Amino acid sequence: MKKLSLLLIAMSVISCKNTDKSDADLAKEATLDSLEVVYAKQRVIDSMNDAMVRQQAQQKEVIIVNQTAATPEKKKMSGAVKGALIGAGVGAVTGAAVSDQKGKGAVIGGLAGAGVGAGTGAIIDDKKKKE
Repeated sequence: MKKLSLLLIAMSVISCKNTDKSDADLAKEATLDSLEVVYAKQRVIDSMNDAMVRQQAQQKEVIIVNQTAATPEKKKMSGAVKGALIGAGVGAVTGAAVSDQKGKGAVIGGLAGAGVGAGTGAIIDDKKKKE
């Protein structure tokens, strides 16, 4: 029984051995833990800064200057074309009114009027160019 009690005492001493870490080990662990917290906070700050930079890049103002090309001026009808159109209309009406055969008279009058009107318009254009 003596051996058994010695064995129990030895086991209790071994099992109750001081497993506490020394102060130096505790200080190291505390330092490492605090560094991990600091690094975690810094990662959060860095990610927020990156997000802000991306957001600011997206919000840059874009100024668009409207540079539309000047619309080209419409070409005006020449005097010859105007004269031909007016002469054809007047000649067709006059030819239909004067002739016994209305259709034939309108065609002949239109052709004659177009020729005379085109000639007159060309003369007027030539005078304008000289001025």
